[in-house]
Amino acid sequence: MRSNTTARTARSRTLRVAAAALIAAAGLSLTACSGSDTDPKPAAAESSAGAQGTDAKVENKAGTANKAASPSRTQKLVDGSTAKIYKLGDLHYRVEIVNDGAELATMEAKEGDAGLDANGMYVVLTAGGEVRSWMGGEHQGPGTFKLAGGWTAKVTKVGELHYRAKIIGHDGEAATIEANQKDAGLDANGSSIVLSSGGVISSHA
Repeated sequence: MRSNTTARTARSRTLRVAAAALIAAAGLSLTACSGSDTDPKPAAAESSAGAQGTDAKVENKAGTANKAASPSRTQKLVDGSTAKIYKLGDLHYRVEIVNDGAELATMEAKEGDAGLDANGMYVVLTAGGEVRSWMGGEHQGPGTFKLAGGWTAKVTKVGELHYRAKIIGHDGEAATIEANQKDAGLDANGSSIVLSSGGVISSHA
């Protein structure tokens, strides 16, 4: 009787040990499968690719900024200063006027001409990027004045630092210049005209 009981007990222990071994093996198998499903290497590669993309964008922006910082050309002005001319787009230009490394003024023309009264030097920047400068020929508005190139300007005061000039030719009124808080300019068939916000008008042909 004791022999049979001992044999059953031994078989029971053997089954429990085998079951435990199977459970452990299954656990290791599940862990291995789970590890292969969540392999961190692809995630790390994706993160690295994302970082490279960010760096590329920064480098591209820096390259664009450097390109924009270089003028398309430079030109000497009548007073000896230099105009740095930047092309920003179609019919869009900016000019920085510098002397001895110091920036004196900036003007921008976008789909139209621009003008500047730079302490008695007059500058026109056309929509096509052409720069013209001269001195003299001033008239203080309001009033009607003869301009270079056969034009007549009728200057009126609209408000504080706000003047308007009607440009009149042989066939009547050809254009209007508005200087409101800042100077304005015009290329009138080869004649350059600047109207300042203080009502001074000057022209050059």
